[in-house]
Amino acid sequence: MIPWFYALSQAFVYIVLTIVGRISSIDKRFVPRSGPVILASNHTAYLDPPALGCVSPRPVIYMAKKELFDIKLLSLFIKPLGAIPVDRSRGDVAAIKLALATLKTGACFGIFPEGTRNKDGTGKAQFGVALLAAKSGAPVVPVYVQGTSEAKRFKKITVVFGEPMVFARGGKASRDDLAKWTEELMGRIYALREKIDGN
Repeated sequence: MIPWFYALSQAFVYIVLTIVGRISSIDKRFVPRSGPVILASNHTAYLDPPALGCVSPRPVIYMAKKELFDIKLLSLFIKPLGAIPVDRSRGDVAAIKLALATLKTGACFGIFPEGTRNKDGTGKAQFGVALLAAKSGAPVVPVYVQGTSEAKRFKKITVVFGEPMVFARGGKASRDDLAKWTEELMGRIYALREKIDGN
């Protein structure tokens, strides 16, 4: 990641989304200010990564489907931001190893557990977040993003952060463990909608 490029991009996106969608955040105090952390969010629109990134108190490194790196103009932006390409057609071991190495440096890592855009919250979440958390010991902060799919209609965009979750570390996590943690995480993510309704 190139720090100055990230800061410039973050400021630019914030200005654009403030004008277009009146972006705001709730409880970003839950994001640890140092050490490895995973931000796990719902995913309804292409604007979710920049929306989360521009309100996060720390720079966020994302996993991005490898096809995006084939789009030359887009690749010029996401590479300097530290994005990690992942092959969604198979279990991408190399991407997982790179993500773990990135977390080991104390980075803030952003992941969308559902793997693809899912507007109604009925998509099936993958085990990637739980696996990374179990192997790295990094806390997971659930995040709910609302309004990005309607930003072009000048709707308000809200990003809500939840209390960090820590998945058990030590030994090899079973598939049942990963399934249980993933289900718990997704429940916590969608429960954050109540904070928006209450404001």
